[in-house]
Amino acid sequence: MPRRIRGLDTPWRLAAAALALATISALGAAAAAPSETPAAAGAPSEAPTSVGPLRVARLESIVHPVAAEHLVEALADADRDGAVALVIELNTPGGLLTSTRTITEAMLAAHTPVIVWVYPDGAQAASAGFFLLMASDFAAMAPATNTGAAHPVGGAGETIEGVLGDKVEHDAAANIRALAARRGRNVEKAEEAVRKSISFTAEEARAAGLVDVVAPDLAALVAALDGRAFEKPQGRQRQLALAGAVVERVELTTFRRLLSTLIHPNLAYLLMTLGMLGLYFELSHPGAILPGVVGGICLLLGLYAMSILPVDFAGVALILLALALFLAEIKVTSYGLLTLGGVVSLVLGSMMLFKSPDPALRASLGLVLPVAAAFAAVAIFLARLAFRAQSRRPVTGRDGLVGARAVARTALVPEGKVFLQGEWWNAVSEAEVAAGAEVEITAVDGLTLHVRPVSHA
Repeated sequence: MPRRIRGLDTPWRLAAAALALATISALGAAAAAPSETPAAAGAPSEAPTSVGPLRVARLESIVHPVAAEHLVEALADADRDGAVALVIELNTPGGLLTSTRTITEAMLAAHTPVIVWVYPDGAQAASAGFFLLMASDFAAMAPATNTGAAHPVGGAGETIEGVLGDKVEHDAAANIRALAARRGRNVEKAEEAVRKSISFTAEEARAAGLVDVVAPDLAALVAALDGRAFEKPQGRQRQLALAGAVVERVELTTFRRLLSTLIHPNLAYLLMTLGMLGLYFELSHPGAILPGVVGGICLLLGLYAMSILPVDFAGVALILLALALFLAEIKVTSYGLLTLGGVVSLVLGSMMLFKSPDPALRASLGLVLPVAAAFAAVAIFLARLAFRAQSRRPVTGRDGLVGARAVARTALVPEGKVFLQGEWWNAVSEAEVAAGAEVEITAVDGLTLHVRPVSHA
């Protein structure tokens, strides 16, 4: 009987101990749980605790779909891994509006606080970069950097006029007001950057209430922002816990780095023109093979970049017309008129190729003119080679015999035999020719040569 009591008593003791431990754990978790009271009600913010890494991603290009995919994925990974914050080192002249909105939407929806830092010294956050700066939880700039200049412009860099210009400007202004108001920044100054295309230095932006801190390096940035309050999700106030966090850099994959390099208007344009030049050389000189292979690869890479960049098909049509005119110059003697028309078509098509209002998303005139000049020089060179080949006297066949010289084996009075290129031929002479004299062939009639005596005077 005592053994039975002890056997029953042991499970009960284990159960009681487990229950006590569970109760203690629940009480401890309840004491450590964050307050759900909205910040507007005046509830105290949570104490900073470092529970995850400090992620650092870099955007040093125009804002395009590859960059947007990289940053959106970095934000999702930061939320999943419990990162204390995501720092975006920014240096961009602008970019695509659709990609910019994709990034800002992800930044607003993320649970991880986002710090956009214009870095290094001399960097910029212009146009689309200004929108990313305003959408961040904490905006920072390095010394000697600038931001702003976010006014929408036309395809050639000019102000968009009329109703379309008003629509684009009002839409951009409303977007920047919403972002600045959401982050508690100076709405009026942010709107001026859009409507008046005003730019700010780092100190001017801080004085205007557009950025939070000016930090020369990551250590200074962490020290300046550590412990600052933020709300994520909306209405739930927390504090940054950056001190002591392990810094982890989020690098672009090799494939994305390659795609990011290709998605640049100047490089895309250069690949397209090199591709067309290679195909042009292959078509004008069949059998070269290497120019055709290299040209095809360049053309496909250029087409990939243009599938992402905003392309005007009128510009593409003008470039194709230029290629057709260059090819026609080889077959038609136009004394350079077709080449001139091809150069004009190529320059116009190049300037119209990208229809983005952002100058950073258009081919540079400093690149277009040298490429057009090089293309014209190559076309003229190949056309001259073709013209020389067409104007050269034939050296084979019946036409190749005209003008050649033979030796009379018999007297031509006026008919006889001549010896030409190792063969005996029947010949008819315009005048009597003695045996052994040299004659010149004037025409070929079947197997009979028409000749005339060669004067050695």
